[in-house]
Amino acid sequence: MDCTKCDRDAVMHAAYSGAHLCEPHFLDSVETRVRRRIRTDNMLSPDTTPDDPETWVIGLSGGKDSAVLTDLIEETFRDDPRVELIALTIHEGIAGYRDESLDACTTLAADRDIRHELVTYREEFDVAMDDVADDDPLDMAPCAYCGVFRRDLLAKYADEYDADKLLTGHNLDDEAETALMNILEGNVTQIATHFDASLGSFDDRAELDAMIPRAKPLRDIPEKEVALYAQLRDLPVHMAECPHASESFRSDLQEVLLELEDRRPGTRHSIMAGYEELAGIAADEYNTDDADVGECSDCGAPTTRDRCRKCTLVDAVTSV
Repeated sequence: MDCTKCDRDAVMHAAYSGAHLCEPHFLDSVETRVRRRIRTDNMLSPDTTPDDPETWVIGLSGGKDSAVLTDLIEETFRDDPRVELIALTIHEGIAGYRDESLDACTTLAADRDIRHELVTYREEFDVAMDDVADDDPLDMAPCAYCGVFRRDLLAKYADEYDADKLLTGHNLDDEAETALMNILEGNVTQIATHFDASLGSFDDRAELDAMIPRAKPLRDIPEKEVALYAQLRDLPVHMAECPHASESFRSDLQEVLLELEDRRPGTRHSIMAGYEELAGIAADEYNTDDADVGECSDCGAPTTRDRCRKCTLVDAVTSV
């Protein structure tokens, strides 16, 4: 099949739009959508100057999503003195998985001349995810522990590096899965927080004093297109999936969403279009900027409880 825009052979077919795109037009399509998202969300404050630049921390795991994000952000702002980038990699302690992806992180950061920092669960919490998954003291999926630990370290070190924004490589599939998870769990407060933390434009969000603003520039790009982009750009990427991922609630929803998308192309886009509007309404109603956020009695991290979730989980897994 020829490209919809020219007479070259197509490398991909977007069933949700009907477009067939050759390699140059496909790459341009991804880059255009990401840069449009950056503009739409007003990621770079108009008040930022070369004398007072913003620091953006990128969560770089070595997988396709974070690699594509890092590549696109670096290329877009390479010559812009208003933005300084730091790549942050978190090593969870998963044998045969994270060590290989760390090599990809190191290579990409060096190739793009980006400052690269590494933190580990072992150094921070004295745990490794393989041991947590084996012991499972609270009878939860490994992702339930790991997600809390990872979010805590991203936030902690983004704050330590005095970051203005924390960028993550969540793609369209990730965001649609999160939307379904929040709805199926009936978690309206979390939907409101989702909008103010990372979903709404920076002009529309309430300011969460205890949280460094998140940005997700890839959230309009389907996962398969992110993977194809990484392949065509020959980015250093570790493509293996975490060995514990299949045990999560998200994994179950991923299968459902893929089946729906296959039968009804455009499902992911429709979910996010409606969810973002609902999340904005929830954020206005719940006033998440007025939430009673204090400090964890153990580590000082922001929390609405006496002790944060991370400290509670660390106690559980280290007392086994």
